[in-house]
Amino acid sequence: PLSTCPRTPTLLNINVGVLGHVDSGKTSLAKAMSTVASTASFDKNPQSKERGITLDLGFSSLTIPTPEALKGHTDEETVQITLVDCPGHASLIKTIIGGAQIIDLMLLVIDVTKGIQTQTAECIVIGEITCDVLIIALNKVDLLPQDKRDEKIKKMIVRLNKTFANTKFPNPTIVPVSARPGGEQQHIDKLLDAISASLRVNERKADGPFLFSVDHCFPIKGQGTVMTGTVVNGSVNVNDEIEIASLGMTKKVKSMQMYRKPVQRAVQGDRLGICVTQFDAKQLERGVLCTPISLPPVKVAVCAMSRIKFYRGSVSVKDKLHVSVGHLTVVASIVAMCKLEAEEDFNIETEYEYVEQWGDDVPIMLCVLEFQREIRVQEHSLAILSHLDADIHTSACRLVCSGRFQQICDEAHVGEFLESIRIFKLKEKRGFVDRQHDDNTVICDGMFKKETNIDLFTGLRVVLSTGESGAIASTFGKSGKFKVVIDSDGCADSLLDTHSLKKDTVDALALRKKGRKGKGNPTTTTGATTSSDSVKRIDAVLSFKKFVFDKTHKMAQ
Repeated sequence: PLSTCPRTPTLLNINVGVLGHVDSGKTSLAKAMSTVASTASFDKNPQSKERGITLDLGFSSLTIPTPEALKGHTDEETVQITLVDCPGHASLIKTIIGGAQIIDLMLLVIDVTKGIQTQTAECIVIGEITCDVLIIALNKVDLLPQDKRDEKIKKMIVRLNKTFANTKFPNPTIVPVSARPGGEQQHIDKLLDAISASLRVNERKADGPFLFSVDHCFPIKGQGTVMTGTVVNGSVNVNDEIEIASLGMTKKVKSMQMYRKPVQRAVQGDRLGICVTQFDAKQLERGVLCTPISLPPVKVAVCAMSRIKFYRGSVSVKDKLHVSVGHLTVVASIVAMCKLEAEEDFNIETEYEYVEQWGDDVPIMLCVLEFQREIRVQEHSLAILSHLDADIHTSACRLVCSGRFQQICDEAHVGEFLESIRIFKLKEKRGFVDRQHDDNTVICDGMFKKETNIDLFTGLRVVLSTGESGAIASTFGKSGKFKVVIDSDGCADSLLDTHSLKKDTVDALALRKKGRKGKGNPTTTTGATTSSDSVKRIDAVLSFKKFVFDKTHKMAQ
């Protein structure tokens, strides 16, 4: 169990995600706002410096006076803002999704000279999924001609307000800024004021299992290996036993720091560096630390998914999609889908109708996902499904849908778990009445092949085109024919009290029988003569449910 030593007084931490299209000036803006840089900030990655773009998540921080809205959450006079600088290149969308899932507020950086671009749009979608507050930094205003600057800024703000009117953020705060490295910097203070006024935080809880989202891992000579990240749930203390979930490896916390300041304890929401010993940093790039054995293994998950309105592609059963949960991205197959009402939770006792293809007219779908490999994730985790293998040079949205796990299952119990999920396909089989067997029974044909196991359908109800209905009783011979016992109360004008078939049905079957024997024009029970060619076939229709995961293949109605 985790220890409960008192927490070293620390500032309340708020993660602000800095997102936007590549080359919109995100890193320069983060640098202009920050006072403390972490070991991974401002494109310190050698490849980032070489290519001139952000390739990984960067972290830096600053402190501001505690806003009025947060004074109920901290006694400190200042709060810490951690800026999560996300890359903007299309090929790095997995990194962006992972970074966005630990943020409390999104700072969307838009180049005022270009407006909304492809990755800007994807960032808006990610923001709608992961956070409730968005601020727009309209960057690079210094590039506009001085005499037309105000006019062009106003026009861009009008365009952006129209764009955001149909999103989760209909009236975003828009702050024109300039964060040009080594050049003119404008309105950074106004941007910080806007962030301060918009900060909100959910109640931070220290109880529950420890869960820590790791975004960087590196060695420090003579100390050990440091894993930096955000406490997503619970708390952690020095000397606690923690598990590296993806490796199934348990380590003791040697020491912890928050932006170079040693701490003894950290709770949900804190930005932290955790040092352990005897662990090779090359074994982990990103991942999750947790209370030992608290994260269940997952091979199959049932998820309530909301379709992303900007996605224009098809979604079908058997599709393979990328599923992102935190920093983890893994391929999964959709093995079944069914409609789900808004705000409805999955119930293992409820029957759901199978859907082959998800059209854009259905906002919510229950999806059964099977992962290519077993993963370790928290129950009710947020999952974002996407087509990351799509062409990055197109403007099409690659994000498909998002939602939370409702039920999960490990690899050892997949068969049993799937059989318990009552998803059915509506099926219909058609045949015809071959002849009358007795007053209450008819022989039907044309519905089953001779090799069909009709015992699977015994007891299911069949409806005749003449209106009667009855239950399949048994096979008749070996050619696929079967007996149907007609309900005794299914007919209002039966010939006799002991008959279940209508008079017209009996007549039609009699005509069919005589016509087959070649006895000319038979006579009906009313004395009328008719041609055998004019006798209409009596159809038999069987409608039933077939449960897609039922290995016994038993049918139901």
